[in-house]
Amino acid sequence: MGVLQQLAQLLDRPLFPWKNLIVGFSVGQYAFETFLSLRQYRVLQHTKPPKALESEVSQEVFDKSQAYGRAKAKFSFINGLYGQATNMAVIYGDVLPKLWALSGFGLAKLAPEGFSGEISQSVFFFCIFSLITTVIGLPSEYYKTFVLEEKFGFNKQTKRLFFMDIVKALSLTFTLATPVLSGFLAIIQKTGDGFFYYLWLFSVVVQAFMLTIYPIAILPLFNKLSPLKEGPLKTGVEGLAKRLDFPLSELYVIDGSKRSAHSNAYFFGMPWKKHIVIYDTLIEKSEQQEIVAVLGHELGHWSLSHTTKLFGISQLHLFYIFTLFSVFIKNQSLYQSFGFHEEYPIVIGFVLFSDILAPFDTLVKFGMNVLSRKFEFEADAFATRLGYSSDLAKSLIKLQVQNLSTMDADWLYASYHFSHPILTERLGALGWKGDTKAAWKEEGKVLKAGDRDL
Repeated sequence: MGVLQQLAQLLDRPLFPWKNLIVGFSVGQYAFETFLSLRQYRVLQHTKPPKALESEVSQEVFDKSQAYGRAKAKFSFINGLYGQATNMAVIYGDVLPKLWALSGFGLAKLAPEGFSGEISQSVFFFCIFSLITTVIGLPSEYYKTFVLEEKFGFNKQTKRLFFMDIVKALSLTFTLATPVLSGFLAIIQKTGDGFFYYLWLFSVVVQAFMLTIYPIAILPLFNKLSPLKEGPLKTGVEGLAKRLDFPLSELYVIDGSKRSAHSNAYFFGMPWKKHIVIYDTLIEKSEQQEIVAVLGHELGHWSLSHTTKLFGISQLHLFYIFTLFSVFIKNQSLYQSFGFHEEYPIVIGFVLFSDILAPFDTLVKFGMNVLSRKFEFEADAFATRLGYSSDLAKSLIKLQVQNLSTMDADWLYASYHFSHPILTERLGALGWKGDTKAAWKEEGKVLKAGDRDL
């Protein structure tokens, strides 16, 4: 504790230019990520697929994949610039102290008597901040969905569904944020300098609670889960689960097709009670054995304790964040740099601390991506040992084509951004020799796989 207090005193220096430091971090990260994107954009201008994929994808599919990649890259450039400009406006326009004052005024006018104090005002502030952030990001999301994704045939959403999802997401945020943020602040107020121990334990309880209510109360708000019908696929998946002693409780199909042509399969749940979810689009466009192979890969993550290891790492990361926050929570020079001279709200301190932490979290993200790619290779090898090497390779190629996913990547860009190895690396590790001529072409509209590649 003494070390943390000494560090807190060392960093709380009058007139220290915290605002300039945070702006420098933000601009530096933006410049670095733009540099990486420019490197990747050059790869997206290639006119021939990688040699390993020449016999697996047609020139037509490759050209469309490259065009889609360039379209997303251009959107990312513009959206990144828009986000950076917005961030600078918030910082130099002293938006945070103005918004904090507005939340106090609104709370006094609108809230019932008895709802006062820092915790109530912080919850009100968070709700206003979330609403404004959503509105600011709305043009980008709308363009991405109804222009970019629509152009390449991936969007299945109606405008009504799009806006209904936003309303539901905000309502859910407000509903969950009130007790969670209140608990967060109350723990800090009542437990003194060692609050980070209790805050971490509280976060573990919240995560367990969210994991429990997710399939019951949250997922049904956005998608419909239906039990997988009896048949060869269900028999195959249940046989795989039994073979691995996987604690399968329910096997669902999710109606992902009502929003997009995304395809995916995943599992979730408590250690003793797991649920497997398969997208209806994956069932529609894949052979039964290929789906079982994909699930062989996914259950490989469970069997090899990847999910447990990643959960453990995330808890250590969370504890490190809360511990380091204890160094900045009373830093008056930080608050004063951003226009808070009389009040030092904890929630504001955490927002500013998050900005300071951003460069370090970038390094954490890089390390986690390295580990994640290692785990993906291991899960592929696990599926291979189960006898699914060929079927998994075929499924990956199909999904790559249906995705119009990037066929190649700049090594530095991939190292920083990608949590999964690129297709050529995975096929090489699977020992795929292209023993059946693929040259996958479009059949009607190209389908797009999920945001998390398998």
